[in-house]
Amino acid sequence: MTFSDTDLDYLMTIVAEAAAQEIMPRFRNLGAGDISEKTSAIDLVTEADLLAEKHITVALKARFPGALIVGEEAYETNKSVVPALAHADLAFTIDPVDGTFNFAAGLPVFGTIVAVVAKGQTIASVIYDPVLGDTITAIRGAGAFLRRQAGQARRLSVAPAAPLSAMTGAISWGHMKEPDRSRVGGNLRKARMAFALNCSAYEYWMVASGKWHFIGHSTLMPWDHLAGVLVHQEAGGYTAKFDGTPYRPGETTGGIISAPDEHSWHIIRREIIGD
Repeated sequence: MTFSDTDLDYLMTIVAEAAAQEIMPRFRNLGAGDISEKTSAIDLVTEADLLAEKHITVALKARFPGALIVGEEAYETNKSVVPALAHADLAFTIDPVDGTFNFAAGLPVFGTIVAVVAKGQTIASVIYDPVLGDTITAIRGAGAFLRRQAGQARRLSVAPAAPLSAMTGAISWGHMKEPDRSRVGGNLRKARMAFALNCSAYEYWMVASGKWHFIGHSTLMPWDHLAGVLVHQEAGGYTAKFDGTPYRPGETTGGIISAPDEHSWHIIRREIIGD
């Protein structure tokens, strides 16, 4: 399955439309009844999530009627769609508002993420910032690009390798269970600076553009990571699961680390993730 530049333009257009119609009008305008908890007080869903996902889903089905659509919110009613990503001829994953906690709190650190998967491989990505109107895109084998709302575009590159004491990045230790949570949280002191954005869209944005050296996650829901991993790889970076194997569509366990290169990956795996 090929995914053309025209298809990518269409994807960027419908994502921007969903943001303009369903997300931004609700930003900092949500009432108490517009926000619901899913699994906890930091795992939220809002009207913007539901309506933006619906908008993108309808548009994708119109252009790609045979494709598998895996939306974060729709997954709650049909969890068989995630394993099906491994074998689908063509599939799309959608995170309509990644960083919903930030969005609901009025913090402008959130994004819309869409990945395109064909026969078990991520082939294209869109990560959109609804506040700035900027987009990161990638097509497998063709590089990763930051596209400004005003029309400027530049190719992305990861940060050069550096000693761990000079590295910056983020590991989502807050989602880990003990004793991993305490061990990883403590080990992050070995890096120059560690961040916590609670937003995969921005984390991949930072690591693919060379602002950070590494990111890591223990939970691998596809709408959070497939698009970002491809962007990072196309920017020259190296990503693997905690056990060193590649991260593939349909997988949800095992943890991943994204780093500038394989050597840096091993340093972070050993010194920060540990055993």
